[in-house]
Amino acid sequence: MAAQNTATTDATPADPARSPTGRQWLALSVLVLSQLAVWLDNTVLNVALKTLADPDRGLGATPNQLQWSISSYTLVFAVLLFTGGVLADRYGHRRLLLTGMLVFGAASAWAGYAGSAPELIVARGVMGIGSALIMPATLALIAQVFDERHRATAIAIWSGSSGIAIATGPMLSGALLDHFWWGSVFLVNVPIVALCVAGSFAFLPGVVTRVRQKFDPLGVVLSTAGLFAIVWGVIEGGHRNDWTDPAILGALAGGAALVVVFVLVELRVANPSFDVRLFHDIRFTGASVAVMLTFFGLNGSMYYTSFYLQGVHGQTPLECGLSIAPVALGVLVGAPLSARLVRAHGVRRVVTAAMLITTVGFFCYVFLDEHSGLPLFWVFLVLQGLGMGAAVAPTTEAIMAVLPAERTGAGSAVNNAMRQIGGVLGVAVLGSVLVSVYRDRITPKLGGLPPRAADAAEESPEATRLLSARLRLPRLSDAADQGFVHAMHVASVVGAIAAAAGALIIWWTFRRSSSKPGAGL
Repeated sequence: MAAQNTATTDATPADPARSPTGRQWLALSVLVLSQLAVWLDNTVLNVALKTLADPDRGLGATPNQLQWSISSYTLVFAVLLFTGGVLADRYGHRRLLLTGMLVFGAASAWAGYAGSAPELIVARGVMGIGSALIMPATLALIAQVFDERHRATAIAIWSGSSGIAIATGPMLSGALLDHFWWGSVFLVNVPIVALCVAGSFAFLPGVVTRVRQKFDPLGVVLSTAGLFAIVWGVIEGGHRNDWTDPAILGALAGGAALVVVFVLVELRVANPSFDVRLFHDIRFTGASVAVMLTFFGLNGSMYYTSFYLQGVHGQTPLECGLSIAPVALGVLVGAPLSARLVRAHGVRRVVTAAMLITTVGFFCYVFLDEHSGLPLFWVFLVLQGLGMGAAVAPTTEAIMAVLPAERTGAGSAVNNAMRQIGGVLGVAVLGSVLVSVYRDRITPKLGGLPPRAADAAEESPEATRLLSARLRLPRLSDAADQGFVHAMHVASVVGAIAAAAGALIIWWTFRRSSSKPGAGL
């Protein structure tokens, strides 16, 4: 059924000959702050993971519960972004942004007072629902507020805000954890939500275009079930350290089959929630996959970096947050710089080079050990951030450039869904690699211990160190550090391979436009 448009406008398009107005910049600041709240929630949790694992200061969460505390949010976020984009096109982008903010704020308060790890996981999933309504609306509103001449700059600023979250999130989380209980890292979202709601009413345009589309509940159910099964299989496979378990194989195979069915259904639906047909454009496909692989490495590395700093180096949460901050320097430099470089050299060369820099940043983790100084670590973080910042902004602009104006909400949902799918797979895959390799490394060192104590120590480096303190066996703590560093090396190589694959994909899919470097694509 063809989409039917009805238009009522409260926004006046900018004159391309003029610079953006003050009101437009204020509108952009609201949208950036809205996205910042979403990104902030991911980064503040990374520093809090070790605290959440503590049975006294936190919830005594197990490694797979920690992975799910991140993955429940990003999984729900990813699969409902499709629906969020459709709802934004149907009911208005500002309206959906406001609704998402209210859901996100209420769920943040719930997460802050969760009484158990399972309750926290559920609350985080509800936060993902709010984020799925927020993100498509922010990018679509940028396309609505700014004309083509200024849109690339606005998107670069919007993309670069993730760097601000990467910088401020860990530091804010560390400061809160040093003075308050773990739930404070979620309550910080509430005042941000209040400010964004007020700013939305004051500066964002109301309904400009409504696209009357039918909903696609079957697509939402299939995508949710398929991705959930895959992520569950990956996380549980690492936790059990048995990839031949029938339940693990069944989950992975069943999830893959559901995803295939989902794609086939979406191709037949007149108004799909996730428009698979957009992937017929090879540049759209290449940019989307590159974004996914970038966030695969980012989220995965942020997961194990916190344990490296707080566990191996014994840093406090605040010290850990400050130590992670240099990655944001790279993102904040790379995102705006990429806009100028793309105008001169094109997306192909700039993004390929950026992802190769990211690859080097991930791979360099293999040179770190339990005695490495922090300056070397900071250099690697800056490389990561520089590459990621320079890759994400041009790929996002390339994705939005091929979309018709009336499908910006759904198209931005695809863009953000690929980010979140990459993120949830990064935590699941690299987290499971970390758990499996650590268990294989530490098990031979636990000989002579009582069976129950040895089983507990295999769970994680934190559990091994706790047992070491109880039994007064410092050699176990040293073995935990060595085993974790080795596991981190393996996980970082997997992340580097993913980033290198993204570089190859961009180089291949954008090859047809490489002869016109000034074209921007």
